[in-house]
Amino acid sequence: MIECNNLTFAYNKSLPVLNNFNLTISNGGIYGILGKNGAGKSTLLSLMCGLLTPKSGEVLLDGINVRRRLPSTLSNTFLVPEEFELPHISMEEYCRINAPFYPNFDLEDLKHNLEMFELTFNINLGQLSMGQKKKAFMSFALACNTGVLIMDEPTNGLDITSKVQFRRFIASHMTDERIIIISTHQVHDIELLLDHIIIVDNRSLLLNQPTANITRRLRFFNTITAPDTEDSSLLFAQRGVGGFANVALRPGDDSDEETDINLESLYELCCRNPMLITRIFNSEEN
Repeated sequence: MIECNNLTFAYNKSLPVLNNFNLTISNGGIYGILGKNGAGKSTLLSLMCGLLTPKSGEVLLDGINVRRRLPSTLSNTFLVPEEFELPHISMEEYCRINAPFYPNFDLEDLKHNLEMFELTFNINLGQLSMGQKKKAFMSFALACNTGVLIMDEPTNGLDITSKVQFRRFIASHMTDERIIIISTHQVHDIELLLDHIIIVDNRSLLLNQPTANITRRLRFFNTITAPDTEDSSLLFAQRGVGGFANVALRPGDDSDEETDINLESLYELCCRNPMLITRIFNSEEN
């Protein structure tokens, strides 16, 4: 479990990126963190890994403050940042140097992961394209079998086929004990993969809900023409290519089938009317 307790963080003397921020992430889920540029997503990921020191508050991994940088937390957490460099060495040499830091590393898992991405174990990391480097690094990250895997914009640089492979790749590695956190702007790449959605904006938490709760309370649908504005269940409508994307309350009697989540519409609704979202899901909890 990851617990972010009353986190406040600012760069130099600027306004806080996060202010009195609280969040709990339980084991056994794929969590998506959404927010606009500057909302604090990457900062939050770095704080979760113990790479930054908060002005106040703390991040706990299984009850241990991650900023202490203890071997027990470092060996159980892996961060795939948005931008990274890989050395000009073979994958075999890379494993020889880095795998000992992760006691649950499995070489056969790595070879299987590389195969899923149509890469081989004898690759030279420095000779790969950016997309191939990302696939190779993610393959190593999953093979470390850490309890927490954090990925910042993992689908950037991947082609369409690789994005499909990525979704299968992540789903196949999920366990009841593992936490996978994905922060991205490429919402369509991951919206069917997530178990839980977190939305941050203006230094605070707008939404923190399992996808099952969201689809139980909200209905996402498209229309060619503008929806009926007199429909009291309608919460959001936005014109797009070919029509309108809409969000409405689902009836409490389950007479309406659940729909897949449209993350773009959900995000816009949360940012435009956060108090409404709070009321909807507070009533769900009550």
